[in-house]
Amino acid sequence: MNNEMTLSFVAIEENEALARMAMTCFITPLDPTIEEISEFKTIVSEAVTNAILHGYECDGTSIVTVHALIEGNKISMTVSDEGAGIFDVEQAMEPMFTTRPFMERSGMGFTIMESFADNLSVESVIGNGTVVKFEKTFSPVTEVSRMR
Repeated sequence: MNNEMTLSFVAIEENEALARMAMTCFITPLDPTIEEISEFKTIVSEAVTNAILHGYECDGTSIVTVHALIEGNKISMTVSDEGAGIFDVEQAMEPMFTTRPFMERSGMGFTIMESFADNLSVESVIGNGTVVKFEKTFSPVTEVSRMR
């Protein structure tokens, strides 16, 4: 089964939940396990939150775009913004690095995304925005139960 969708929304914190739930609904035909759903929702949440908080500083007018492509049992997804960009992507991906310690941010977003995704990449240009790309392959519940 192949499918594709794009979702664009205003950069406000409330829309993180919208993106997370819309994308979770989008993957339901893949029959993911509960663990895979949880991991996927976490990746989406972290990527969208980064775009809203760091890309646009919750400006309430700019747009975050999520694009997803399902091919077979794999999803390829991008979360993009045209905001501030990341000065040093390598440093930003280090565990515990945060530019917002006053907001009680742990600096673990990229680390968490990397641990749950099969592949993760981040492209960013200062003043032009950031694109987070990831892939995740699902093992349908029906296959998992047959393996037991």
